[in-house]
Amino acid sequence: MLIIQVGVAASMSPAEWEHDIIEAQKAHIDGFALNIAPQDDYTDRVLQTAYDAAERIGNFSLFLSFDYESGGPWPQDRVIAIINTYKSRPAQYLYKGKALVSTFEGAESSGDWPMIRHATDCVFVPSWTSLSPSGLHNVHHTIDGAFSWDAWPVGAQEKDILSDRAWISALSGKPYMMAVSPWFYTNLPQWNKNWLWRGDDLWHYRWRQVIDLQPAMIQILTWNDYGEAHYIGPIYDSGIPDGASWYVKGCPHDAWREFLPHYIDAYRRRGAMIREGALNPSAVTSYAPRRPLSYTDKIVYWYRLNPSNSGSTNGTTGNNLNMGQPGLEPGEVSQDRVFVSVLVTEPSQVHVQIGHAAPIVLFAHEPGLNHYSVPFDGHSGPVRIAIVRHGREIEIAVGPAITENCIEGKVNWNAYVGSS
Repeated sequence: MLIIQVGVAASMSPAEWEHDIIEAQKAHIDGFALNIAPQDDYTDRVLQTAYDAAERIGNFSLFLSFDYESGGPWPQDRVIAIINTYKSRPAQYLYKGKALVSTFEGAESSGDWPMIRHATDCVFVPSWTSLSPSGLHNVHHTIDGAFSWDAWPVGAQEKDILSDRAWISALSGKPYMMAVSPWFYTNLPQWNKNWLWRGDDLWHYRWRQVIDLQPAMIQILTWNDYGEAHYIGPIYDSGIPDGASWYVKGCPHDAWREFLPHYIDAYRRRGAMIREGALNPSAVTSYAPRRPLSYTDKIVYWYRLNPSNSGSTNGTTGNNLNMGQPGLEPGEVSQDRVFVSVLVTEPSQVHVQIGHAAPIVLFAHEPGLNHYSVPFDGHSGPVRIAIVRHGREIEIAVGPAITENCIEGKVNWNAYVGSS
């Protein structure tokens, strides 16, 4: 099951829901996790609109994720009523025949869930990440699985799978839902939020971890959380929180969906081969799409438009000090680099040029997905990327200029994402 969280939906029209569902299907995403908060008076209307749209489109699933962090705990009877309202809808995702239900935090309300599970007959896979794997034994009897929100590295390092393995071990055979996210930057002082975690190469390498680890379920964070800059869906102005427009508008992320079919199909293919006994789980995975899967040469790229020292940090820290993480300069965490993934049908060169600087020449030795990064090295200007084969440019992408001209003098730590 491959799903993605949707949370900013109060003003979404039926047509926008349908468009987003179709775009998610193109990316081989199975469904949406609908993040809902108790204080929202539009919840019932939004849920009805979402389920109706999914059922009109078909072949797409939804499930409820109760947000206990935003607006406080949910009343137990209201949770039961909402689950029972939607659990029999055709678009409801069923895990082993029962409606899947999740949360964002809410471990302090864990005592409510035995009654909720009994009254709804749901499969309960919460995100009680604050408990950590070591605290899971206290609620093991209450849950049917667990989802960890731990999708980003801490500090100036790459994300590893130590915490994923710890959750899997603590679950003792119950299903694990693994989080994947491309980026994290938020600057919303009214909510006491102004930090970043390293994105950089994360989108590519986290998917490699998913393919190798083979979790039972995957949740992408997120489809449309613009305020935290980890959206991969289209930008709707009405969903951008107050104060976030300056770092969201002009920074599309749609191209992060381009290679999702290849990552997702590789995850499913490896899982099928392991289940059939045709592959040892410890075997090294090839990330090249296998024929007869049809694909063409393609470039996906992302980078920040401002070098880290080109303006004010505006109080942004690397790491979240509210969580007790050590504070770093944001430029230590988010690197001044252009990140490039290419899908090639034959061995090729990849040329990356920033402004008038000489192109950096990279090599894709094998057909399939290849990933690189190139430092800014003080250069500015448009970014031009080309797949070159037999002396000829096969595919070209040109991204907007890297510039020291910052909006309002502030460095934008969000990513611009594009494709050929």
